[in-house]
Amino acid sequence: VSAHLFFQACTLMANSSSSYSFNYIISVNRLNDFVHYTVYHTGQRVDGPLITFGDIAVSTGFKNADPCTARECKWERSTDGLVYVPYVISNQYSPDELKVIERGLRSFADVSCIRFVPHEGQRHFLYIKSHSGCYSYLGRQGGGQVVSLERPGCVYHHTVQHELLHALGFHHEQNRSDRDKHIKIFFENIKPAQRHNFMRRETNNLATPYDYKSVMHYSRKAFSRNKEPTMIPIPDGNVVIGEARSMSRNDILRINRLYCRSLNLY
Repeated sequence: VSAHLFFQACTLMANSSSSYSFNYIISVNRLNDFVHYTVYHTGQRVDGPLITFGDIAVSTGFKNADPCTARECKWERSTDGLVYVPYVISNQYSPDELKVIERGLRSFADVSCIRFVPHEGQRHFLYIKSHSGCYSYLGRQGGGQVVSLERPGCVYHHTVQHELLHALGFHHEQNRSDRDKHIKIFFENIKPAQRHNFMRRETNNLATPYDYKSVMHYSRKAFSRNKEPTMIPIPDGNVVIGEARSMSRNDILRINRLYCRSLNLY
Protein backbone atom coordinates (compact mmCIF):
# COMPACT_ATOMS: atom_id res chain seq x y z
CA VAL A 1 0.00 0.00 0.00
CA SER A 2 1.48 3.35 -0.97
CA ALA A 3 1.87 6.01 1.70
CA HIS A 4 0.50 9.50 1.30
CA LEU A 5 1.22 12.72 3.15
CA PHE A 6 -1.24 13.23 5.96
CA PHE A 7 -2.01 16.90 6.44
CA GLN A 8 -5.03 16.88 8.76
CA ALA A 9 -5.45 17.09 12.49
CA CYS A 10 -6.03 14.03 14.58
CA THR A 11 -9.58 14.81 15.67
CA LEU A 12 -10.00 13.39 19.12
CA MET A 13 -13.35 13.28 20.85
CA ALA A 14 -13.15 13.76 24.58
CA ASN A 15 -14.97 11.33 26.87
CA SER A 16 -18.63 12.11 27.42
CA SER A 17 -17.89 13.41 30.92
CA SER A 18 -15.77 16.21 29.45
CA SER A 19 -17.18 19.40 27.95
CA TYR A 20 -14.34 19.62 25.44
CA SER A 21 -13.91 17.95 22.08
CA PHE A 22 -10.47 17.78 20.51
CA ASN A 23 -9.28 18.72 17.07
CA TYR A 24 -6.00 20.21 18.18
CA ILE A 25 -2.68 20.21 16.42
CA ILE A 26 0.81 20.64 17.90
CA SER A 27 4.44 19.23 17.01
CA VAL A 28 8.21 19.97 16.88
CA ASN A 29 9.65 22.60 19.11
CA ARG A 30 13.21 21.60 19.73
CA LEU A 31 15.93 24.13 19.38
CA ASN A 32 18.01 24.41 16.23
CA ASP A 33 19.85 21.15 16.91
CA PHE A 34 16.54 19.30 16.96
CA VAL A 35 15.31 21.01 13.81
CA HIS A 36 18.37 19.60 12.04
CA TYR A 37 17.17 16.08 12.77
CA THR A 38 13.57 16.64 11.78
CA VAL A 39 14.25 18.70 8.66
CA TYR A 40 16.51 16.02 7.31
CA HIS A 41 13.76 13.43 7.28
CA THR A 42 10.59 15.42 6.60
CA GLY A 43 8.63 14.04 3.67
CA GLN A 44 10.83 10.98 3.46
CA ARG A 45 10.63 7.46 4.73
CA VAL A 46 13.06 6.78 7.54
CA ASP A 47 13.23 3.02 7.11
CA GLY A 48 9.60 2.82 8.14
CA PRO A 49 6.89 5.48 8.44
CA LEU A 50 6.55 8.59 6.34
CA ILE A 51 7.50 11.72 8.31
CA THR A 52 5.39 14.87 7.91
CA PHE A 53 5.15 18.16 9.81
CA GLY A 54 8.77 17.76 10.88
CA ASP A 55 8.39 14.87 13.29
CA ILE A 56 4.97 13.25 12.90
CA ALA A 57 5.04 9.68 11.64
CA VAL A 58 2.30 8.49 9.29
CA SER A 59 1.36 4.85 8.84
CA THR A 60 0.79 3.42 5.38
CA GLY A 61 -2.80 3.34 4.23
CA PHE A 62 -3.72 6.94 5.08
CA LYS A 63 -5.25 8.95 2.27
CA ASN A 64 -4.30 12.55 1.73
CA ALA A 65 -6.29 14.90 3.98
CA ASP A 66 -8.03 12.07 5.85
CA PRO A 67 -8.72 13.29 9.39
CA CYS A 68 -8.31 10.89 12.27
CA THR A 69 -11.79 10.80 13.77
CA ALA A 70 -11.81 7.45 15.54
CA ARG A 71 -12.06 7.42 19.34
CA GLU A 72 -9.10 5.05 19.29
CA CYS A 73 -6.87 8.06 18.61
CA LYS A 74 -7.28 9.02 22.24
CA TRP A 75 -5.75 6.98 25.04
CA GLU A 76 -8.49 5.62 27.29
CA ARG A 77 -9.15 6.90 30.78
CA SER A 78 -9.37 4.26 33.49
CA THR A 79 -12.17 3.98 36.03
CA ASP A 80 -9.90 5.62 38.60
CA GLY A 81 -9.78 8.77 36.47
CA LEU A 82 -6.19 8.26 35.34
CA VAL A 83 -4.94 7.66 31.81
CA TYR A 84 -2.35 4.89 31.70
CA VAL A 85 -0.02 4.87 28.69
CA PRO A 86 2.26 1.81 28.68
CA TYR A 87 5.75 2.11 27.28
CA VAL A 88 8.85 0.10 26.48
CA ILE A 89 12.29 1.72 26.26
CA SER A 90 14.88 0.18 23.97
CA ASN A 91 18.19 -0.97 25.46
CA GLN A 92 20.02 1.36 23.04
CA TYR A 93 20.33 4.16 25.59
CA SER A 94 23.06 4.90 28.13
CA PRO A 95 22.16 5.17 31.83
CA ASP A 96 22.27 8.98 31.64
CA GLU A 97 20.05 9.01 28.56
CA LEU A 98 17.59 6.70 30.30
CA LYS A 99 17.37 9.17 33.17
CA VAL A 100 16.45 11.96 30.76
CA ILE A 101 13.75 9.86 29.09
CA GLU A 102 12.32 8.60 32.37
CA ARG A 103 12.25 12.12 33.78
CA GLY A 104 10.24 13.23 30.75
CA LEU A 105 7.80 10.36 31.23
CA ARG A 106 7.35 11.14 34.94
CA SER A 107 6.83 14.85 34.33
CA PHE A 108 3.30 14.26 33.02
CA ALA A 109 2.20 12.66 36.30
CA ASP A 110 3.20 15.80 38.19
CA VAL A 111 0.77 18.00 36.26
CA SER A 112 -2.00 15.80 34.84
CA CYS A 113 -3.89 12.52 35.00
CA ILE A 114 -1.50 10.97 32.45
CA ARG A 115 0.56 8.08 33.78
CA PHE A 116 3.24 6.56 31.59
CA VAL A 117 3.76 3.06 32.98
CA PRO A 118 6.05 0.16 32.03
CA HIS A 119 4.45 -2.17 29.52
CA GLU A 120 3.07 -5.36 31.05
CA GLY A 121 1.38 -7.05 28.15
CA GLN A 122 -1.13 -4.32 27.28
CA ARG A 123 -2.30 -4.24 23.67
CA HIS A 124 -1.51 -0.57 23.05
CA PHE A 125 1.86 0.86 24.05
CA LEU A 126 4.71 3.18 23.08
CA TYR A 127 8.04 1.76 21.97
CA ILE A 128 10.71 4.38 22.64
CA LYS A 129 13.81 3.73 20.56
CA SER A 130 16.73 5.44 18.85
CA HIS A 131 15.72 5.42 15.19
CA SER A 132 16.13 8.02 12.43
CA GLY A 133 15.61 11.40 14.07
CA CYS A 134 12.99 12.59 16.53
CA TYR A 135 9.42 11.61 15.68
CA SER A 136 6.16 10.18 16.95
CA TYR A 137 2.80 9.12 15.60
CA LEU A 138 -0.12 11.44 16.29
CA GLY A 139 -2.38 10.00 18.98
CA ARG A 140 -2.91 6.34 19.79
CA GLN A 141 -2.46 4.20 16.69
CA GLY A 142 -3.16 0.75 18.07
CA GLY A 143 -0.70 -1.93 19.07
CA GLY A 144 2.90 -0.91 19.64
CA GLN A 145 3.85 2.43 18.13
CA VAL A 146 7.33 3.91 17.85
CA VAL A 147 8.45 7.12 19.49
CA SER A 148 11.88 7.78 18.03
CA LEU A 149 14.41 9.62 20.17
CA GLU A 150 17.61 9.23 18.22
CA ARG A 151 20.64 9.38 20.44
CA PRO A 152 22.21 11.67 21.28
CA GLY A 153 20.54 14.53 19.39
CA CYS A 154 16.96 13.87 20.50
CA VAL A 155 17.54 12.92 24.12
CA TYR A 156 16.64 16.18 25.84
CA HIS A 157 13.88 16.79 28.36
CA HIS A 158 11.87 19.14 26.16
CA THR A 159 12.21 16.82 23.17
CA VAL A 160 10.94 13.87 25.18
CA GLN A 161 7.94 15.91 26.33
CA HIS A 162 7.37 17.17 22.80
CA GLU A 163 7.26 13.71 21.21
CA LEU A 164 5.10 12.32 24.01
CA LEU A 165 2.63 15.15 23.42
CA HIS A 166 2.44 14.00 19.81
CA ALA A 167 1.71 10.48 21.02
CA LEU A 168 -1.12 11.92 23.14
CA GLY A 169 -2.56 13.59 20.03
CA PHE A 170 -1.13 17.11 19.96
CA HIS A 171 0.38 18.82 16.90
CA HIS A 172 2.30 22.09 16.30
CA GLU A 173 1.34 25.41 17.85
CA GLN A 174 2.08 27.42 14.71
CA ASN A 175 -0.52 25.45 12.75
CA ARG A 176 -3.42 26.68 14.90
CA SER A 177 -6.48 28.16 13.24
CA ASP A 178 -5.79 31.55 14.86
CA ARG A 179 -2.05 31.62 14.23
CA ASP A 180 -2.18 34.49 11.70
CA LYS A 181 -3.16 36.81 14.54
CA HIS A 182 0.00 35.88 16.43
CA ILE A 183 2.76 35.04 13.94
CA LYS A 184 3.69 36.06 10.41
CA ILE A 185 4.94 33.29 8.14
CA PHE A 186 7.59 34.07 5.51
CA PHE A 187 7.03 31.31 2.97
CA GLU A 188 9.70 32.77 0.70
CA ASN A 189 12.31 31.90 3.35
CA ILE A 190 11.12 28.32 3.84
CA LYS A 191 12.68 25.41 2.00
CA PRO A 192 10.10 24.55 -0.68
CA ALA A 193 9.84 20.91 0.37
CA GLN A 194 9.11 21.98 3.96
CA ARG A 195 6.38 24.56 3.39
CA HIS A 196 3.65 22.12 4.32
CA ASN A 197 4.96 22.29 7.87
CA PHE A 198 3.54 25.81 8.09
CA MET A 199 0.04 25.15 6.79
CA ARG A 200 -2.72 26.62 8.94
CA ARG A 201 -5.35 24.21 10.26
CA GLU A 202 -8.93 24.58 11.40
CA THR A 203 -8.57 23.67 15.04
CA ASN A 204 -10.47 23.59 18.29
CA ASN A 205 -7.94 25.16 20.63
CA LEU A 206 -9.53 23.94 23.84
CA ALA A 207 -10.25 27.52 24.95
CA THR A 208 -6.55 28.25 25.43
CA PRO A 209 -4.62 31.22 24.04
CA TYR A 210 -1.92 31.04 21.40
CA ASP A 211 1.25 30.18 23.28
CA TYR A 212 4.69 31.37 22.19
CA LYS A 213 6.11 29.44 25.15
CA SER A 214 4.62 26.10 24.12
CA VAL A 215 7.06 23.22 23.91
CA MET A 216 5.31 22.50 20.61
CA HIS A 217 6.26 25.77 18.89
CA TYR A 218 8.83 26.00 16.10
CA SER A 219 11.79 28.37 16.38
CA ARG A 220 11.81 31.49 14.21
CA LYS A 221 14.32 30.09 11.68
CA ALA A 222 12.96 26.54 11.50
CA PHE A 223 13.26 25.05 8.00
CA SER A 224 14.91 28.25 6.69
CA ARG A 225 16.54 28.03 3.26
CA ASN A 226 18.56 31.24 3.67
CA LYS A 227 19.15 31.67 7.43
CA GLU A 228 16.39 34.29 7.52
CA PRO A 229 13.34 33.94 9.80
CA THR A 230 10.55 31.70 8.58
CA MET A 231 8.18 33.20 11.13
CA ILE A 232 8.10 36.10 13.58
CA PRO A 233 5.68 36.91 16.39
CA ILE A 234 3.26 39.80 15.85
CA PRO A 235 2.83 42.53 16.82
CA ASP A 236 6.05 42.27 18.87
CA GLY A 237 8.71 40.62 16.73
CA ASN A 238 11.08 40.39 19.68
CA VAL A 239 9.02 37.80 21.55
CA VAL A 240 11.00 34.58 22.03
CA ILE A 241 9.58 31.49 20.30
CA GLY A 242 10.75 27.91 19.93
CA GLU A 243 13.06 27.86 22.92
CA ALA A 244 10.89 26.15 25.53
CA ARG A 245 12.79 23.82 27.83
CA SER A 246 9.65 22.15 29.19
CA MET A 247 5.88 22.16 28.82
CA SER A 248 4.22 25.52 29.31
CA ARG A 249 1.19 26.19 31.50
CA ASN A 250 -1.01 26.10 28.41
CA ASP A 251 0.49 22.80 27.24
CA ILE A 252 -0.43 21.38 30.63
CA LEU A 253 -3.89 22.94 30.58
CA ARG A 254 -4.64 21.36 27.20
CA ILE A 255 -3.67 17.91 28.42
CA ASN A 256 -6.00 18.27 31.36
CA ARG A 257 -8.88 19.61 29.29
CA LEU A 258 -8.57 16.77 26.82
CA TYR A 259 -7.92 13.86 29.13
CA CYS A 260 -8.58 14.58 32.78
CA ARG A 261 -11.89 14.53 34.62
CA SER A 262 -10.99 17.22 37.12
CA LEU A 263 -9.14 20.38 36.13
CA ASN A 264 -8.66 21.43 39.74
CA LEU A 265 -6.16 18.76 40.75
CA TYR A 266 -3.15 20.04 38.82
